[in-house]
Amino acid sequence: MTQTVKKSIFNSPIHRTVLSNGIVVLVAENPAADIIAARIFVRAGSCAESREQAGLAHLLSAVMTKGCDGLSSLEIAERVESVGASLSTDTANDYFLLSLKTVTSDFAEILTLAGLILRSPIFPETQVELERRLALQDIRSQKEQPFTIAFDKLRQAMYQDHPYAMSVLGDETTMSSLTRADLVAYHKTHFRPDNVVISIAGRITLEDAVKLVEEVFGDWQPISEKLPILNLPEIQLQPQHQLQPLQTQQSIVMLGYLGSAVADADYAALKLLSTYLGNGLSSRLFVELREKQGLAYEVSAFYPTRLYPGSFVVYIGTAPENTSIALQGLRKEVDLLSTTEIAKDVLQAAKNKILGQYALGKQTNGQIAQIYGWYETLGLGIEFDREFPELITAVNAADAIAVANRYLQEPYLSLVGPEAAINSAIA
Repeated sequence: MTQTVKKSIFNSPIHRTVLSNGIVVLVAENPAADIIAARIFVRAGSCAESREQAGLAHLLSAVMTKGCDGLSSLEIAERVESVGASLSTDTANDYFLLSLKTVTSDFAEILTLAGLILRSPIFPETQVELERRLALQDIRSQKEQPFTIAFDKLRQAMYQDHPYAMSVLGDETTMSSLTRADLVAYHKTHFRPDNVVISIAGRITLEDAVKLVEEVFGDWQPISEKLPILNLPEIQLQPQHQLQPLQTQQSIVMLGYLGSAVADADYAALKLLSTYLGNGLSSRLFVELREKQGLAYEVSAFYPTRLYPGSFVVYIGTAPENTSIALQGLRKEVDLLSTTEIAKDVLQAAKNKILGQYALGKQTNGQIAQIYGWYETLGLGIEFDREFPELITAVNAADAIAVANRYLQEPYLSLVGPEAAINSAIA
């Protein structure tokens, strides 16, 4: 089955093909440069871990390239570097990702290598232990970063027992307990062709791309067991305060609101409100709290795109003596969204900003392969690339107020800073 949707990118169509073993292949033809980029997604990230094994998907991604059937870690690195290619792995809440980029003439060789790595990693014990130690160092290092501490506290309060509550690294307890056997079991369960999306962009035709993917992955057969269905706990709304005394030169004040999943009708309006509030030097928070009141070392908002309900977060880094007034300022600006219509020209400026950044994020083959593969993996389909700008454009001031009233009411609060400062802020 092949589905083609015409796009404006490079004036080339995007093709969607489903192989007989279930692999979804997306191809964006771009003959302009002698480069091909590919993104191989597996629909399993940290959300597929148990709470006791938090960090498992991250550890697997770190060890995945350290040896596969017939090749050592050094031999894999030599094959990639000998042709000037790049190959890396990563994991996120909602997916695992293998990324590669080569000149056109070497694409078949590197994709074949990627296939070996994806299908038959050997997870050497020495490499598992090394990567676990490095992950533990990262976890300990993050405990010294006020922003990370504040966000971790906020995330755990907001998501409770849901996997989004945990860092993709897990914590010291869970990461320390992971074994090679855990990696093998996770790989066996989730790495199967009917759980894979391969997105390719560059100087290659649809026919050649599909033929090559079939040569590399065509004999990979899905196992008889059905794909596991994630039985994730319901997220309960329980706004609360999280305070972490820390002797620092600034306080971090962070408000969190449970937003919608990417497939929900309110996603676009929340994304636009996040851009209006805290994206860039012209954003509402920056102008009001930093430029006019001089309260902020840094101030911003973010609302990551997630398969399950995302977190709408605003934060400010401020001098300890300004902690209380900074908290009041943040809360005031968010509360205004529920009571005061954003002026038409201001709302249009926010739309222009988000749509401009969206367009600029699709300039390279790697970015193109990433975004289409990501949308397919999230279940949105390649059509979402066209739908997203339309959804943003359609948001009006009344929609913005309605969505703010649905989602941006009682916040979760996370404060990190000198004890006296954060205690006085909530007194």
